[in-house]
Amino acid sequence: MTGASMYDTAEGARAYARMAQGFDGRTHVERLAQLLKPGSSVLELGMGPGVDLDMLAEKFAVVGSDLSPAFLDRYTRLRPGIELEKLDAITIDTARDFDAIYSNKVLQHLTREELRLSLICQSEILRPGGVILHGLWAGSFSNDHNGLHDTRYLPETLEPLVPQSLNITECSFYTEMERDDSLRVILQPIASSGHVADRRS
Repeated sequence: MTGASMYDTAEGARAYARMAQGFDGRTHVERLAQLLKPGSSVLELGMGPGVDLDMLAEKFAVVGSDLSPAFLDRYTRLRPGIELEKLDAITIDTARDFDAIYSNKVLQHLTREELRLSLICQSEILRPGGVILHGLWAGSFSNDHNGLHDTRYLPETLEPLVPQSLNITECSFYTEMERDDSLRVILQPIASSGHVADRRS
């Protein structure tokens, strides 16, 4: 994952947690709760400080993941008992499958090709009738800054990266800091688009 080393240190993880204070994916979690049964299994990609993971854990059986050991170690100390995995958001090398896969402002750190590969891997570990929900920064540029890659998306630039096994069921702008600066995308398997997840852990 491009630029992942920036947060590999404990100080880097703490600095990010301070920077991200006041921001969370509450509306995403609420939307996911409309699509999934309580207790459904949810994997969060790129959990960072774990703010969204805390909210997800109130409703679902969660597994948090990040490529940074510093984020995983920090969260384990603060919230023992929540299951975590060290995963790259591109390859998602896990033996499990899930009712939902979630991320919030993470996948823009992948290149477009890396995001295409990630979505393929996500579809492979998603249970029939499952849901994928991602929050992304909206825009039409790509750059690298301070060791992190940043690709912004619009609905028309995101759609070509979605594998044939998935269908975009929702793609809408929302406001995080400035009007319509963000994009929420929901995807479901083609064979069961529009249905909530029925399999349980």
